[in-house]
Amino acid sequence: MSEWLIYRGTGAPHDGMERLPAPPPWREFDGGPPVPPPAALEPSSERRLGQRRREASHHRPSTRECEMVNAALYLRRPLLVTGQAGSGKSTLAHSVAYELGLGRVLTWPIVSRSTLRDGLYAYDAIGRLQDAQLDRAARRADSADTADTADTAAPAGAAGAAEEPGGGIGRYIRLGPLGTALLPSARPRVLLVDELDKSDIDLPNDLLHVLEEGEFTIPELERIADRAPVVEVLSDDGTKVPVRGGRVRCGAFPFIVLTSNGEREFPAPLRRRCIELQLPVPDRARLTGMVRAHFPEGDDERFTELIDRFLAAGPGDVRAVDQLLNAIELTRQADWDQADGSARRVTEELMRPINRPR
Repeated sequence: MSEWLIYRGTGAPHDGMERLPAPPPWREFDGGPPVPPPAALEPSSERRLGQRRREASHHRPSTRECEMVNAALYLRRPLLVTGQAGSGKSTLAHSVAYELGLGRVLTWPIVSRSTLRDGLYAYDAIGRLQDAQLDRAARRADSADTADTADTAAPAGAAGAAEEPGGGIGRYIRLGPLGTALLPSARPRVLLVDELDKSDIDLPNDLLHVLEEGEFTIPELERIADRAPVVEVLSDDGTKVPVRGGRVRCGAFPFIVLTSNGEREFPAPLRRRCIELQLPVPDRARLTGMVRAHFPEGDDERFTELIDRFLAAGPGDVRAVDQLLNAIELTRQADWDQADGSARRVTEELMRPINRPR
């Protein structure tokens, strides 16, 4: 049965994407032509995956995690991952990107003010207006300086912008993480939509059409499509990409991880469009793997003692793995032993449950 798994959770990069079957007919998308492949993983991914990406080899996802990740890959559906802080929700996206060679992880951190457009694209209308005013002022100055000549030339920058499709509007449009993930690419991009439950109440519903159709429009470009059918804009990767007719449509539907701390219920229309995965609180084996990923060399006895204390939470107490890693790092740097009073007091403070008032 394991032969069907594309993502195996082994932490060893492989070419499993070559074996991914064609999408279901209702999840086929025809965007194109493909844009160039993304860059390799960034340092942010390497930090999450541990020293020299050791988290990828030490972390062993459960059978259920692997199955749900692969269900999302096969069905071209977003993966809605719920779990406590520090349970590994965000790391899952980086682990998939690393193992399957899908390149840089696009990240959209959600806050209460986030809107759908923030994830799709940004248009700097004010910057464009200011540049237009500066160009006009430069042309007037140049015209005054050369009033005695018959031929007055505009500044090179202004002329260059005017000659671009759409009068240079592409310079003022940048695709967001979601917009970049929906570019037509040969292989799916990995997009992490982090802490969706922090969003305004409308955002989950606003996402429905984009996640279902795999496309969106940029009205500023759609309005001028007859004059500028193709406009180059900046992607979240920092590269220029063509947008045709003001519409962005994916070719390979991205692997999207929506994370939630379980602080709110999402609407049923969103949930039915997603594959859902509930991550349990990390157990001893998982915590040990995470610790070993970040501290490949260290005192096993000291690590075990801190892990035991971290796991000894009272009813309802919530602790994040970051707290354990902070306690271990400080213990290493200060070279405390278990009998040191400072070690006990400070690490207790560092690992205090985050839902308990001080």
